[in-house]
Amino acid sequence: MKSVLVVDDSRTELKLMEAILHQIGFRVATVDNAEAALSFLETEIPDLLVLDVVMPDMSGFDLCRQLRAKPTTEKLPIIFCSSKDQEFDRFWALRQGGNAYLTKPFAPHELIETVNTCLP
Repeated sequence: MKSVLVVDDSRTELKLMEAILHQIGFRVATVDNAEAALSFLETEIPDLLVLDVVMPDMSGFDLCRQLRAKPTTEKLPIIFCSSKDQEFDRFWALRQGGNAYLTKPFAPHELIETVNTCLP
């Protein structure tokens, strides 16, 4: 069973993404900030990371850059999922090392399609 770590400071968004990903057969872990994600990733590397951009203390962009600098996570597929919907936001997310960018709010099929695109 493939695993996903979802990082978002919104409990509602965490629950929504967790439900959608469970429904398509993923084992899902959730954390509500970047520091918790770093702690999680010290002990377990999921198959995919879904990452919010705007979070307190450390942004998703900052977390992504840190992960790309580590050998254990440099190739981890990362989907940014954010309410920021400008073309520059999408460009910047991919420039930071993200594999895909999904704008909130999204339809469940959009998340599923994006996940399927990022995982072989």
